[in-house]
Amino acid sequence: MVTTAAQTDRAIKRLTTQTSHIAADTTVIRSLDWDRDRFDIEFGLQNGTTYNSFVVRGEKTALVDTSHEKFRQLYLDALHKVVDPASLDYLIVSHTEPDHSGLVADILKLAPQVTVVGSKVALQFLEDLVHQPFEKIIVKNADKLDLGNGHLLEFVMAPNLHWPDTIFTYDAKTSILFTCDAFGLHYCSEDTFDTDLDAIAPDFRFYYECLMAPNARSVLSAMKRMDELPAVELIATGHGPLLSHHVKVLTQNYREWSQAKAKAEATVAVFYVSDYGYSDRLSQAISRGITKTEVAVEMMDLKSAEPQEIGELASRVQGLVLCAPPSSGTVGTAAKAALGTLLAAVKAKQTIGLFEAYGGDDEPIDPLVNQFRDLGLTLGFEPIRIKAAPTDLTYQLCEEAGTDLGQFLIRDRKIKAQKSIDSDLQKALGRLSGGLYIITAKKGDVTGAMLASWVSQASFEPLGFTVAVAKDRAIESLMQVGDRFVLNTLEEGKHLGLMKHFLKRFLPGADRFAGVKTQTALNGSPILTDALAYMECEVVSRMECSDHWLVYSQVTAGRVSNPEGLTAVHHRKVGNYY
Repeated sequence: MVTTAAQTDRAIKRLTTQTSHIAADTTVIRSLDWDRDRFDIEFGLQNGTTYNSFVVRGEKTALVDTSHEKFRQLYLDALHKVVDPASLDYLIVSHTEPDHSGLVADILKLAPQVTVVGSKVALQFLEDLVHQPFEKIIVKNADKLDLGNGHLLEFVMAPNLHWPDTIFTYDAKTSILFTCDAFGLHYCSEDTFDTDLDAIAPDFRFYYECLMAPNARSVLSAMKRMDELPAVELIATGHGPLLSHHVKVLTQNYREWSQAKAKAEATVAVFYVSDYGYSDRLSQAISRGITKTEVAVEMMDLKSAEPQEIGELASRVQGLVLCAPPSSGTVGTAAKAALGTLLAAVKAKQTIGLFEAYGGDDEPIDPLVNQFRDLGLTLGFEPIRIKAAPTDLTYQLCEEAGTDLGQFLIRDRKIKAQKSIDSDLQKALGRLSGGLYIITAKKGDVTGAMLASWVSQASFEPLGFTVAVAKDRAIESLMQVGDRFVLNTLEEGKHLGLMKHFLKRFLPGADRFAGVKTQTALNGSPILTDALAYMECEVVSRMECSDHWLVYSQVTAGRVSNPEGLTAVHHRKVGNYY
């Protein structure tokens, strides 16, 4: 294993590279971004990330993916130590997202003889990115490329994981499946492989929920094609450790999670325009919010989708989300044609949400809203207008808007389910009482708050407790493993004001703390000045419990404002609601 580094001062973002021999004639070049705390759809990372690239040598040599442009010199230096770029025969582009294809143009300059291999959509996108001619091979599902010496590569089409142009590559000699984003995780460590399952499991699930859950049906389609391959011994992911020790467990997780989401009673189609403004990231944030409500999402790129695909999807879903497409240019022309197909396919009583991409040439959003309203569609959230480069707060607004839309679609089913529970059982369960608390959290510029009563001490050493958080709560995104928050205890006889305030239904992106007196905790989260007591906490672990996450946290600090005060208690009458 060889490691090189730059910027080792922790005050500066650390970037390093690592090269390792992982199988016969196969080397990984890992670009390690140790300190990155935001990625792609702007969901918080705790453990950095990696960008993985691979060299496979047979009689001919293939490079599978490159790296992020921030690693340009480090990556190219590492590559030169592994292989002379002038000897490369093929460059396999798993997809054209910049973190994996950011150095393709550099490779083409160093290796003008190389043949670029990818899906039809990927090569079309790449031509727009590199602005130079290159040799290319378009591959379809089950196509093969023989490198010699037993390295027969077979390609698997895997669109929407998580870009529309994605392919997997299987090497028959080493039983390695190169999957790019799929089965990856944002986790940076010196371990090349998935040695410690417990350590990576939370990040593996979080990555799935952010990037793959909105494409659960595409995950299942890709896995069905994977099932037709010989045994996969190692999954060479584009991010995080390579999967070797726990391939069966982690792939089964993907299958089960995706099957559960695909069974959802309601589905929302999210239409975006790849590589236009912030359409990709904003659509992912909205999709993340929708999937938190157990509503399925199917994402479709208006830039590359066929008209019949758009029409079929739009006609069978209960809700739609649409990015305002560009109004001119080649992409604008294609997107407008797709929009026409969409307008012809939608039905009255469907629910729709619209957002701008801040692409500089967005189609005016108000006429689009009126067109869909005239066709009988209902707005699931107010149009999201993007007038500047998105911030953390923008992505919070988008996620919460998606959650609002999902909750709207399943509201009738939830009411029916609540009424179906045996009345005696409801009343018996309702006798479980709890205190009243407000959870407050801050991560970057994003804040959140939630009224909670399902709180219970869980350990003495260290001091810890559990709190149940519904999966569709906005604050759930701020309570991942490693996140910090404050638990504010409400005082009996003085709790009604705060309780009523935080019981309100807030609009997406609204400031939960407007009009509320707060102080700042050591961990950066708000403390409610009028609370009886507060505790500063850090999330240690999470357990999935049907429609809630049971979050176990350790207490790191705390104070009581009134030693004589008593905790407010919440008495319920039924057990199927808070």
